[in-house]
Amino acid sequence: MSGREFFTARTLAEVRSGFRPAHRTPAERVPLSAALHRVPVADITAPAALPGFARSTVDGFAVRAMDTYGASDGLPSYLDLIGAVRMGAEPTVAVRAGGCVAMPTGGVLPAGADAVVMVEYTAETMPGTIEVTRPVAPGGGIVRADEDVAAGGVLAPGGRPLRAPDLGFLAAAGVTTVAVHRRPRVAIISTGDEVVPPGTVELAPGQVRDATASALAGLVADAGGEPVIAGIVPDEPGALKERLVAAVAESDLVVVSAGSSVGARDETAGAVAAIGEIWCHGIAVKPGKPTLLAECSGIPLIGLPGNPLSALVVFGQVGVPLLWRIAGCEAPPPQPSTRVRLSRDLASAAGRLDVVQVMVRNGVAEPIFGPSALLSVLTRADGYVIVPEPATGLDAGTEVEVILYR
Repeated sequence: MSGREFFTARTLAEVRSGFRPAHRTPAERVPLSAALHRVPVADITAPAALPGFARSTVDGFAVRAMDTYGASDGLPSYLDLIGAVRMGAEPTVAVRAGGCVAMPTGGVLPAGADAVVMVEYTAETMPGTIEVTRPVAPGGGIVRADEDVAAGGVLAPGGRPLRAPDLGFLAAAGVTTVAVHRRPRVAIISTGDEVVPPGTVELAPGQVRDATASALAGLVADAGGEPVIAGIVPDEPGALKERLVAAVAESDLVVVSAGSSVGARDETAGAVAAIGEIWCHGIAVKPGKPTLLAECSGIPLIGLPGNPLSALVVFGQVGVPLLWRIAGCEAPPPQPSTRVRLSRDLASAAGRLDVVQVMVRNGVAEPIFGPSALLSVLTRADGYVIVPEPATGLDAGTEVEVILYR
């Protein structure tokens, strides 16, 4: 592409609502040990009710609730101790009127009982006689056989990444494998004659080591994808197009680093246009405006700015949500955040969303400024603050939400 391209930037909200490629990764079945943060392709349902039997939630005595009505310290109820339930065993006794059965936490509720009174509110006044000093209502101290989930109920919803408690719930239901979306494969292509591999010991004048690809790979892995660093493409006519064709054929998402800034040597837009359709070239966000979004044979492609800070910020705002969507999750898991006050004024321009890196100390957010070529701005930051498009800035002392880095 020759000459200088002028473009109209889309807002970040327009990008998130409008650029929605249909591509999703196919399903695969994995064991629970490999299912953390994976996205189920459909609701996972319970083959039977859980816990499967009514059981005690406290140590105490299984009773008929009506036999404890009116019990108090001054006027206790007295019940006959007629047996005990052992953990992991079916009860061998039933509760009758005026009787009770000793219960461990988690024990099976015996027939005839509808509640368990806590041991703290009882005393054995004589062998075989239990004094009860507090009443218990029907259902007190127990869980129903289907209280966790009914047979056929949803254990884990489709489209939401599985969390550690989900894995425990599935295991409790006897579900040992799950159908999930395959992890998206993300090809990361770097471009530019000045870019050299990270292992380069001595740099010639003008050369820079490829730091962005490694950082992008980390973001991809953190979002559940499988990064594939596809090498560095020199500034030669046709070289990028050839690499893109190969990457599109083998990937679920293609990311091009350092080739989307508008200029005389920009090859990205031309190469992408030759094999696909460009959705936009420019996002109203700082840093990261010269970002390209496209689809090539149904595979989404992101062209990132050449400066590392810009590339990583815009990939976090656009690429990470897109990566989760490709993996079957429409609403990415929320990032941790905290509310603090700004230490100083933040200027902005109306119509542009600003992503400002900050350090958080003692309830105060201190903005970190620096050129978009400096990765140290990100490595020093605890998180970032969003200055929304309509705002022309934020005043010192304003309470803001800081999205924290994990």
